[in-house]
Amino acid sequence: MNGDDRGAGDGAPVRVLLVDDQPLVRSGLRVLIADSPDLTVVGEAGHGAEAVKLTEELHPDVVVMDIRMPGMDGIEATRLITDGPTATRVLILTTFDEDDYVYGALRAGASGFAMKYMALEEILAAIRVVAAGESLLAPSITRRLISDFVCQPAPAAARTTRPVEGITKREREVLTLVGAGRSNTEIAQDLFISTATAKSHVARLLAKLGARDRIQLVILAYEMGLVSPSD
Repeated sequence: MNGDDRGAGDGAPVRVLLVDDQPLVRSGLRVLIADSPDLTVVGEAGHGAEAVKLTEELHPDVVVMDIRMPGMDGIEATRLITDGPTATRVLILTTFDEDDYVYGALRAGASGFAMKYMALEEILAAIRVVAAGESLLAPSITRRLISDFVCQPAPAAARTTRPVEGITKREREVLTLVGAGRSNTEIAQDLFISTATAKSHVARLLAKLGARDRIQLVILAYEMGLVSPSD
C-alpha cells in the first residue's frame, strides 16, 4: 500500500504529469490546472515510455494517462509506473468505448479513470481524489465499469488464490461493502459506525491485504467471493 499522499493535505500543490499523444489535450489540461492553486503540472509526455522515464525523474503525485498512444501504450506504462519505486498514482483518461482498455489499466494498477468528455472541473476533481489516496468508485458509471471489470475472466497471473485470512469479522463486513461500491459514509450508515471508524477499517484492510487503493479492494472482494456481480 502506498501511504505517501504527497501534495494532498500538506499545503503543497499536487504534482501532475500529463500523458497524451494529442498536444491539444495536454494543452487544455495544462491551462486549466494553471488556474488551480492546489495543482501544478510538472511535466508532459506523448507516449508511455516517456511517461515512465519522467515519472522516475520527476516523482509526480498523479499521472493523468491516456491509453492509446504510439509505441508503449498507457496500460504497459501504468504497470511499470505502479510497479516502480515511486508513490505515484495513475488516473486513466479514456472514453466509454474503450472498456477493455480500462479493465487492463485497472489490473495494471491504475487508481481510477476519468472520461475525456467529462467537464474539465470534473477531471480536476478526479485528480484530487486520486492524489488523496482514494479511487473513483462513487459515480454510477464507474461502479458499472468496475462491476463489469471484475466479472471478466482474469489472466491466471492476475487471479488471486489468497483466502480471507488475518482480518476481523468487522473488516470482512467492510470489505464486502467496499466490494459493492459503497463509500465510507454509506459503510458507516450500513454498519451503524462513524465515518471515521469506517475509514480506519478501510485503511487497515489496505495494509493487511497489501492493496494499493480502494479499487484493488473491490477486485479482491469479488475474487474472494465476498460480492457477486448482482450486488
